[in-house]
Amino acid sequence: MIEVQDIYKKFGAIEAVRGVSFSVSAGEIFGFLGPNGAGKSTTINILCTLLKPDTGVATLAGHDVVKRPADVRASIGIVFQDPSLDERLSAYENLNFHALVYNVPKSERETRIKHVLEMVELWARRHDVVRTFSGGMKRRLEIARGLLHHPRVLFLDEPTLGLDPQTRNRIWEYIRELRVKQNITIFLTTHYMDEAENCDRIAVIDHGRIIALDTPDKLKAMVGGDVVTLTSPELPRARTEIGERFQLEVMEQDSKLVMEVPDGESFLPQLMKAVDVPIDSISVRRPTLDDVFLKLTGRTMRDEAGGSMDTMRQHMRARRR
Repeated sequence: MIEVQDIYKKFGAIEAVRGVSFSVSAGEIFGFLGPNGAGKSTTINILCTLLKPDTGVATLAGHDVVKRPADVRASIGIVFQDPSLDERLSAYENLNFHALVYNVPKSERETRIKHVLEMVELWARRHDVVRTFSGGMKRRLEIARGLLHHPRVLFLDEPTLGLDPQTRNRIWEYIRELRVKQNITIFLTTHYMDEAENCDRIAVIDHGRIIALDTPDKLKAMVGGDVVTLTSPELPRARTEIGERFQLEVMEQDSKLVMEVPDGESFLPQLMKAVDVPIDSISVRRPTLDDVFLKLTGRTMRDEAGGSMDTMRQHMRARRR
């Protein structure tokens, strides 16, 4: 469904994307993660026809993003983190306008609008003006709109941000249902790791290059063993002593020390005996995708909060002016 081959993009002297290549299968939920400034937004902008690559080829649904941009745009849906609804219209009018723009058959229009509004629990408010909605309600309406025209590829930027757990679960159930019934492909960017766990595969981009691409389980296996986290009033000294004594790479994260060990339970007693430094707390757990991100990029996903499609949203706003 998506083919990216050796894409390069420069902005002046800055190489934003340097030889990026990957493919996404039809019906796949594909996660695209990376630190701010890593080339993530530039790559997505190219796929959505908002930027042209300097070199390389990218196709979406069989259409070249440079040679056939109109066909690409007709094949995609985009759900931004920030609202982009017309707040002067009702929920129904927003969706009806979207259906008209995307040529949703008239015979299906009412059924689809009712279906997506019921899914996000807004059917009873369909005739209310959007400016009267809460932030969470607007978010749910955005998602309903993004799904309405049944795009071949749906780009989701933090798709359940600000939603309650029940609505979050229902949205993901509906996304999976769309994937099965219509073979829709989901391209997900997020800094929430529970969202990324929904992906079939995840690509991590940093410094303009893909540095890892695999299933969530295989990526977590890269961390190796268990993750030990501790706090100490003498953090620099603790980091030095532990690193030298056990020949470990010890990283500082959120005023804590984090390290990977093969067997956390047997390591803890050895650690307590071996180091002459006060320890306030210590814990051991299995690795998460956040640990993978930290290992690969040196940063946690929390450090990257603020939206992964900021540049694309700016381009979209500029085009609307």
